[in-house]
Amino acid sequence: RPTWLALASLVGYIASFSLGLGAIPWLLMGELFAADVRALAASMATLLNWAFSFTMTLVFAQLNAALGPAGTFFLFSAICAAGAAFVAACLPE
Repeated sequence: RPTWLALASLVGYIASFSLGLGAIPWLLMGELFAADVRALAASMATLLNWAFSFTMTLVFAQLNAALGPAGTFFLFSAICAAGAAFVAACLPE
């Protein structure tokens, strides 16, 4: 069993997510919010980000049981593709 493949895939995922969609919310917070509400808005955005991450971690096992591994990751890839399309269409910078 190639255990190195799982580790290499995990490292590749983390690196590509950090360079891609993972950094976009943190980069946009400074541009989207006015200076007087930036701290509160950034705190709320961070709270929602971590809450959704926790929710996805919580329901992953149920999704995997219901859809199977291929279906679960196809769903995740479709969501990522929709996010990438949104960023390409609405954030030209």
